[in-house]
Amino acid sequence: MYGWSQWWGRYRVPLILISLALGGAWFFRQTQGSLILELYQQISRPWQGNISKVQLLTNAKIEELEARLKEVETQNQQLRKLINYSKTSKFPGIITPVVGRSADNWWHQLTLARGEKDGIRVGDTVMAPGGLIGRVVTTSASSSRVLLISDRSSRVGVAVGRSRNMGFLRGQEGDRAVVEFFDKVPNVRPGDLIVTSTVSQLFPAGLPIGRVESINLQKDPAPEALIKLNAPIGYLEWVVVHRRK
Repeated sequence: MYGWSQWWGRYRVPLILISLALGGAWFFRQTQGSLILELYQQISRPWQGNISKVQLLTNAKIEELEARLKEVETQNQQLRKLINYSKTSKFPGIITPVVGRSADNWWHQLTLARGEKDGIRVGDTVMAPGGLIGRVVTTSASSSRVLLISDRSSRVGVAVGRSRNMGFLRGQEGDRAVVEFFDKVPNVRPGDLIVTSTVSQLFPAGLPIGRVESINLQKDPAPEALIKLNAPIGYLEWVVVHRRK
């Protein structure tokens, strides 16, 4: 009896520890560690939440900077194209951004960020890569407003580049316009270039406008042609203003 008590007193603690370890192993196997995993998640959740929030804010800032950089690169590409276009034009021009355009007036007018102090005057011609887009109708010291050739009230004297048959172009509130010819049987066909005419009182002669898409010689009171405008009037961000002589 004394021997057993002595043995138990000597090995009691190791035996208890071994039993706990074996029991814990069996319990872990039976539950697949779900309780321990849940306990770990509960303990570590505050720190995980902080890291997640910081990471989300960092990612959002990186995305914002990347978007800004992409926008700057796009603007630079547009400006380079416009500068090259202005250099190759036979008329000196003032490059200016478009800063105003209402949704219900999209094809009618637009507002420019330059005005009288920059040398812009009423009647100046406004162009973009592709050709004519309109003329300045009002000005202030630091802004100006342009009537687009796509406006229904706009009238532009034009000619067929190939045959020189003349007429006038009126806008259709879109990227198409209509030319009404003076001749009853004009020499015109699809693909012909339409330019400002030599008798135009609003614009210099020879400015490109668009190309003929279709022709209606039976139209009354005069033959008409549907024109696809060259310049991207629907999404202009920069234009060139040419002083009227």
